[in-house]
Parts: sequence; C-alpha cells; structure tokens
Amino acid sequence: MELITQLIDFVLHVDDHLKLIIAQYGEWTLGILFVIIFLETGVVVTPFLPGDSLIFAAGTFAGSGALDPWALFIVLTAAAIIGDTVNYWIGYHIGAKAYTGEIKWIKKEYMERTHRFFEKHGGKTIFLARFVPIVRTFAPFVAGASRMSYGFFFRWNVIGGITWVGIFTALGYFFGNIPFVQQNFELVIIAIIFISVVPMFVEAWKARRESQASKKQ
Repeated sequence: MELITQLIDFVLHVDDHLKLIIAQYGEWTLGILFVIIFLETGVVVTPFLPGDSLIFAAGTFAGSGALDPWALFIVLTAAAIIGDTVNYWIGYHIGAKAYTGEIKWIKKEYMERTHRFFEKHGGKTIFLARFVPIVRTFAPFVAGASRMSYGFFFRWNVIGGITWVGIFTALGYFFGNIPFVQQNFELVIIAIIFISVVPMFVEAWKARRESQASKKQ
C-alpha cells in the first residue's frame, strides 16, 4: 500500500521529484528518465509507471534550461522504441501462455483489452497505443504474441515513439513554464492522465455493451 501511495505522489508531483533528481544527478538524469520510459513501454509488469506526465515534466525543465531539449528528445525516443522492441520479442516467445493465464504476473484482463484495441484499429494500434496508458505497455507484447510482421511493427514503433515523445516534450517545453501551468502543475498532470485514459474507458464501456447485447441474443 505504501508503494502505491509513493507512486501516486511521484506521478502527481512529478515536477518536484524531477527537480530533486536533476539537482542530485545532473547529466545522469537522462539515464534515469531512459530507464523509466524503457520499463513503462518494455515490461508488461510495469504499466503503472509515468509516461506522458513524465515526458511533459521533463520537457518543462528543458524549457527552463535545466535539461538539453534535443538530448532529452533523443534519449526518450530511444527508450520508447527500444522498450517496445524488447516487449515485442518477449511477447513473441511467451505471449501464448499469457493468453491462457498460465503466467500469473501478467494480467489477462489487460491482454484482452489490448487485443480488442487491435481488433478495432488494426496495425495502426502500435501508433495509437502510444497515447493510451496500459494499452501502451501491452500493445507491443500482444503484437509479438500474435506474430505481427516485425518489419511492419518496427515501422509503426519508430513513428509512434518519435511522435509520442516529440509531442509531450514540445508541450512541456513551450507551455510548461507558463505561470498558470506552474501554479497549477498538479492539476495539469491530472488533466493529462485523464485525457490519456479516456480512450481506454471508452473501449471498455463499448466492449461491455457489446458483451451484454450478445448475451441477450
């Protein structure tokens, strides 16, 4: 329970925590950010790590001169692309067992939710999933498990990684240091999280309605 509390505090006050990390580790901050984004995109057991909000906050510090914006963009884009690539190959080798529930540490519910996302959006899911928490973490895993062509997957992985990191870095860089945003940073982070999870809840609601409709038939 304490871990969950600490995680929530980190996400909601990511600017304060990132400020401390920069002060303590200096240039090594980019390495720490790389690890967090890599884990959030590359390991199916860590979908709870911050993604959008962390990149936005990092972009804010780049805008204030505390971080190099281009180095930040390159490092985080590399983390996102490499993370998805690793996740794809993990799914390729063990994905079938995850669908049957044999692997207890992988939530079957998330697998099924991501699979429905694939069914609706097809190949472009790899791109769209970048902007949906949890689905972002499971999409490359499901792609590997379903034996999606690696060339096709990699193309959308690169495009999605560049776009995702680029958008949120730019938003933080250009808008993160506006006085209103600085004074209400916690609310901005909550808004980013809310907007990010809306598609996921919409998909879950639609799936539930379709399931209820099929039972009535």
